[in-house]
Amino acid sequence: MMNLKMMEDGFRMILEGMGEDIHREGLIDTPKRVAKMYQELMTGLSGDTKAEDILKTRFHEKYDEMIVVPNIEFASMCEHHFLPFTGCAHVAYIPGDCVVGLSKIPRVVEFYARFPQIQERMTRQIAELIQKVLQPRGVAVVLEASHMCMTMRGVKKPGASMVTTQLLGRFKTDEKTRAEFMSYIKPYIRH
Repeated sequence: MMNLKMMEDGFRMILEGMGEDIHREGLIDTPKRVAKMYQELMTGLSGDTKAEDILKTRFHEKYDEMIVVPNIEFASMCEHHFLPFTGCAHVAYIPGDCVVGLSKIPRVVEFYARFPQIQERMTRQIAELIQKVLQPRGVAVVLEASHMCMTMRGVKKPGASMVTTQLLGRFKTDEKTRAEFMSYIKPYIRH
């Protein structure tokens, strides 16, 4: 459970450490606002939802072709600098004996975006959850994101992005399946 008071006090200390006047009109309530912002952005830490529960409603269908959900926008917080990274997820699976409702795949992406995160782990977590719960014949996840820790600090390269992939089952072993998936998401990839 998050401790808002501790977060508020901690951010107040950061402001004081920067040499800011924490009694200045614009900063008086900033620690409280920042604590509430992190509470909203890090809902995954609350433990209220289990990732598996998102995919618990399944439909047994005799559908054996690729299902692709491209261009799922997300925002997450980099655990290294606590700056945002934003982008799009492109997810596909080839059903085994069940499918899920269309909204469930974006919900999985959103679930994993709501933790202090790194893009590589998030990509893997999405794919592994779908594989574990749905047991499809293949899963493909591609995340493309722009990281504020690279665009506004450090190397300062606005417009730079990172692409991560996780391929399981037929997407990993069958080049034709992988190429078909890539052809579906190509219009959405920025570079």
